[in-house]
Amino acid sequence: MAGGLFALLDDVAALARMAAASIDDVGAAAGRATTKAAGVVVDDTAVTPQFVHGVTADRELPMIKRITIGSLRNKLLIILPVALLLSQFLPGLLTPILMVGGGYLCYEGAEKIWVRLRGHDHHPVPVGAEGEDAEKAMTSAAIRTDLILSAEIMVIALNEVTDEPFLSRLLILVVVAIAITIAVYGVVAIIVKLDDIGLALTQRSTGFLGRVGHALLVGTPRLLAVISVVGVAAMLWVGGHIELVGLDELGWHAPYDFVHDVEHHVHHALEDVAGWLAATLGWLTNTLLSAAFGLLVGALLVAVVSVLPKRSGAH
Repeated sequence: MAGGLFALLDDVAALARMAAASIDDVGAAAGRATTKAAGVVVDDTAVTPQFVHGVTADRELPMIKRITIGSLRNKLLIILPVALLLSQFLPGLLTPILMVGGGYLCYEGAEKIWVRLRGHDHHPVPVGAEGEDAEKAMTSAAIRTDLILSAEIMVIALNEVTDEPFLSRLLILVVVAIAITIAVYGVVAIIVKLDDIGLALTQRSTGFLGRVGHALLVGTPRLLAVISVVGVAAMLWVGGHIELVGLDELGWHAPYDFVHDVEHHVHHALEDVAGWLAATLGWLTNTLLSAAFGLLVGALLVAVVSVLPKRSGAH
């Protein structure tokens, strides 16, 4: 009996090792998939604070909590089942769907630049001044925007793990969905409360902490401005790269090959001088050219949308 017990324990230990290895594989794959979606994550992080602009301090975190729950619902209950079904039965549609999302990112980035160039950038009336209905409307708008960005994140992640078995894909995407949602809205919560933290420090301390509080009060609006610019750049970069790769996979290789060749030439020219510099400038070249292509695609989409007939009653 003792021998049988030890054999059983050995089997359990072996299964535990296999499970641990599988968890490690899922974690590693989820990490790779999350890295590929980093640009959209930056955009998501940059966009969300705009929805709580003007909200009273006591309502900021409750709004972010509701948006976070809505984001998880978007990813786990809507996007994940659809994405898994497509990857299982119609994998050929993933690239076109990814390109549609990439086109949306290009359009959003180019449209934001166009609005700023025309000087029509507007600041909405603070939600806190409009009541509970306005807060609910802004929360719903944030969740709708998150649906689009989350779909892009999940499809990018899925595109990285299409060769994995179905169960592994499911687990990886669940990990990606939860990890990215917590990361994005955790950072958003910190960002929107920085000025409150700064105000509290200036009121309670006159020494070093008081100076830190003053720096937070002065620096938070600038940080939000920088995040906004980074968000636009991320949209164009990620959207442009998605379009380049998608066109290459669909058979039009020239744009992707051009970007890749320029990146290779830059890397090769500096490789003998400084390897790290060559790699960095090569990546930067690819990023800038992808963003430029994204801006071109976005500008074309903005031009098309601008000539479409407006819906009656649109403002």
